[in-house]
Amino acid sequence: MTYNEIIKKLKSLKNQKNIDGMARFGINPKNTLGISIYDLRKIAKEIGKDHNLALQLWDSGIHEAKILASFVDEPEKVTEEQLEKWVLDFDSWDIVDQVSELIAHTPFVIKKIFEWSDRPEEFVKRSAFSLIAEVSWWDKKMTDKEIEKFFPIIKKAATDERNFVKKAVNWALRNIGKRNAYLHKKAITLAKELKTSKSKSARWIGSDALRELEKRNPAPI
Repeated sequence: MTYNEIIKKLKSLKNQKNIDGMARFGINPKNTLGISIYDLRKIAKEIGKDHNLALQLWDSGIHEAKILASFVDEPEKVTEEQLEKWVLDFDSWDIVDQVSELIAHTPFVIKKIFEWSDRPEEFVKRSAFSLIAEVSWWDKKMTDKEIEKFFPIIKKAATDERNFVKKAVNWALRNIGKRNAYLHKKAITLAKELKTSKSKSARWIGSDALRELEKRNPAPI
């Protein structure tokens, strides 16, 4: 399937009702077609992996084409320059979270977590914590000590009152705590500390994380 054929197919699936619904959930309606992730994954399966096509799709500026780009890209061919270009285009929380799946499988993921966690842009900063949530969930090769290095940046970012940042920080802390019994205990300790913070955002993160982590039986160490 060529680039032009894909764009034509995406535009044919435009659904205004879905666009309106997405906007109510905080998804930027600009250049959005209202196509479900389920349908995008079906299209991605038809296309297969294609790095150059992914670059073209991203540059189209279409919301769903960008998500599709991350589904068809090849992690081993992704460059750091590409990631820095793409992250500046992030304009919605769903773009961040879907593209994080790709970034988490590139060699640059840990570097970007630490770099982006200090960036001022809301969606760039969210990316760092979306990536922590991703790697904490699936990357079984990472050691507990490597994962523990994320706690200081979680604590630091917990005071960021911006909605899309604090929700990702919370998600990162919860996913770390679900990894195993050792990290569960460490995550609960940090959550309790955040719960007593002077920051409203940090208190919310701590309380919400505790609510979920204290009712779960973590995987054994």
